[in-house]
Amino acid sequence: MDRAATFELEMTRHIRAPRERVFDAFTDQAALAVWHCPRGMGVVEARADARVGGQYRIVMGGRDGNRHIAAGEYQTLDRANFLAYTWWWEVGSMSPELKTLIEVTLTDKNGGTDLHMRHTGFPDAQTRDGHVVGWQSVFNRLNDYLDPEGTAGTVTVYGNPRSTYCRTVRMALAEKGVPYKLDPLTPHTPELVAHNPFGRVPAFSDGPIEFYETRAILTYIDEAFDGPSLLPQWGATAHARGEQWISLINCHAYDAMVRRYVLQYIFPKGADGQPDRKVIDTAVPEITAQLDVLEQAYGERDYLVGNTVSMADLFFTPIAMYLEMFPETKALLDKRPNIQRGQAAMRARPSYAATMPQLG
Repeated sequence: MDRAATFELEMTRHIRAPRERVFDAFTDQAALAVWHCPRGMGVVEARADARVGGQYRIVMGGRDGNRHIAAGEYQTLDRANFLAYTWWWEVGSMSPELKTLIEVTLTDKNGGTDLHMRHTGFPDAQTRDGHVVGWQSVFNRLNDYLDPEGTAGTVTVYGNPRSTYCRTVRMALAEKGVPYKLDPLTPHTPELVAHNPFGRVPAFSDGPIEFYETRAILTYIDEAFDGPSLLPQWGATAHARGEQWISLINCHAYDAMVRRYVLQYIFPKGADGQPDRKVIDTAVPEITAQLDVLEQAYGERDYLVGNTVSMADLFFTPIAMYLEMFPETKALLDKRPNIQRGQAAMRARPSYAATMPQLG
């Protein structure tokens, strides 16, 4: 198939693997079955006849039961250097009659391989742009497959590990069993602003795909990666209840518990370098009311919603750890056995120990 003078998509990724392995990942049937689909989906079936004129077919399945089927024909195969193949959707985002062309060039660089892909033949910019995130996600999975560090080769959390929100994200990754890198950037530095224009932690990247705001990051982690769901499993009511507790924590509890209470002890702003008692004394009644609500929410369960950990627990637990450290809130928690039981259950989880910050 000749390259058409139409809309095209180009992207380059560095893969820490030899060119031969990268090339084989595009032509080996077993390899395609592992990586060739976006995150949050799985390859249901992969067939590849890796010869000029041979065809491939990849059936991708989503958790919602929907399927997307890509197929095409190999045009050029120059092992470890270059391959070209046609691409069309039997079932997917484009008409089956529309055939596009993919060209992959591999070059040695920095002990690994630079993969340059050129995808041509799109009829319009909208169709082309609709493939950008999909290919970024597919190449993240290719990197998982080939990089010695697996997902830690693409997934990075940016932020101070002592931040409660940073720990929430790290606990979510640990609960899903996703290896990652931690880049302990300081808020509002140029390095962090490059990932979050507001300069706040945490920020998150999965290859070229980036997010900020903790709730959005957790949504991506839960939907993109395998492992246990971080959403309550009791249907719409439980989902809404979980969102209620997350909103309470983010919109009300964090301000009173962390900004106006915990941080007064960690970074005192009162006279003579002491905590500002006026700020603390104003925050404590609000914290008391919020803890009362959460105490009732637990009931006889170990978790805020349902019988297993959910995002709501991941938001509250890092804050609760700090509340245990200071006198007024420790006394409040001592009188709330349901919260104590819930936090004991969280402390017993491997994700808790794996994300414990160094304090001092």
